[in-house]
Amino acid sequence: MYAGSIPTLASIQTRHAAGLDGRGAQKTKKMTPSTIVTRLFAQADVGLDGRREWDIQVHDPRFYRQVLRGSLGLGESYMDGYWDCADLPALFCRLLEARLHKSALVKTARWLLDVESRLTNMQTRRRAMAVAEEHYNLDHRLYELFLGPWNQYTCCFFDGTDDLAEAEVIKLEMICNKLDIQADDNVLDIGSGWGGFARYAASTRGCQVTGISLSTEQNAYARNYTAGLPVEIVQADYRDLPSIRAAGSFDKVLICGMIEHVGYKNYRSIMDIVHTMLSDDGLFLLHTLGNDQTTTIGDPWMERYIFRNSMMPAMPQLAEAAQGLFAIHDWENYGHYYARTVQAWNDNFQRNWERIRAIETDKPFDERFRRMFNYYFMSCKGAFLSESIYLWHLVMSKRGQRRSVYPRVNLMTSS
Repeated sequence: MYAGSIPTLASIQTRHAAGLDGRGAQKTKKMTPSTIVTRLFAQADVGLDGRREWDIQVHDPRFYRQVLRGSLGLGESYMDGYWDCADLPALFCRLLEARLHKSALVKTARWLLDVESRLTNMQTRRRAMAVAEEHYNLDHRLYELFLGPWNQYTCCFFDGTDDLAEAEVIKLEMICNKLDIQADDNVLDIGSGWGGFARYAASTRGCQVTGISLSTEQNAYARNYTAGLPVEIVQADYRDLPSIRAAGSFDKVLICGMIEHVGYKNYRSIMDIVHTMLSDDGLFLLHTLGNDQTTTIGDPWMERYIFRNSMMPAMPQLAEAAQGLFAIHDWENYGHYYARTVQAWNDNFQRNWERIRAIETDKPFDERFRRMFNYYFMSCKGAFLSESIYLWHLVMSKRGQRRSVYPRVNLMTSS
């Protein structure tokens, strides 16, 4: 999960409330939600109403009972204004480093979601639409007010720069270079978003790009954004690809920030489809969030409010899905760049809040919405800084087809 996690009431009582009366008999002290929560956060050296930047300032006593609901209650109580913290990333770093997310309460709170993920496919075609409808179909003007000029809603690479626009270009250049994109290449972008990569690759490399996405809002924007370039934006599910394109149609394939919405039961399926679509001598780059532990679900708060039916893959899950299909040439982690990325997004979001709030939509962007995005960005920053989650680049080719060392990992120098 991205935020802190809370033990069960029973476990806290067992640990802290046992004592002896005057006759030597064991007795149990009455534990209030306030006492339970205070002792819980103390395990991570987090105080309630303390003076340190990572301490929690409680504004409403309903905070205590909400927190007993685990990460969902912690996040919702922040959205409702029940508490604040001067340095949210520092708070989440402490909660994660204290391993509070391993507590019994969090496991109990996640139980129903976990059972559902095991008994059903959380990313059927119908369920795959939920994240598009609830998150990516939000008014594009909202995203324009916190993303950079290339509309990159994934990790940007702050290598030698503090500027978000430059970090976007460094990231896009790296992807193009890792894929060795040439002018005569036909490139497939699965989960093409607002068309930033498609526009960049087509305009700087001269290649043909086909982007697919489920989001009607993103696709409409992307078609306008890439007008006049050799780019085709297709409204489709990745599972439609074998029926709309011939096998081996693409020299290069990119999945950038999309496999998080695929679900662990479908990892092998999407790898099979990429393998089918890729030419024998082609390259495949997977840009994805990575989990430090193998799970079947996402964080309950994140799943409900930001990315429906989504989860982050762990290393074994991706390796198993690629087994027998792809040779993995390169696997790198850029998670600390993502910490800087979400900070840049949040800086833009908060600075432009009055303009965001003024956008007329069916569901107004109110103060609860602002706090939701602040919590989202800053809890993620804490998770990246604590290396509880990662940002991975995997470069792959069809197994058995490549006859040379992938150039980016060939560190030999000529004599």
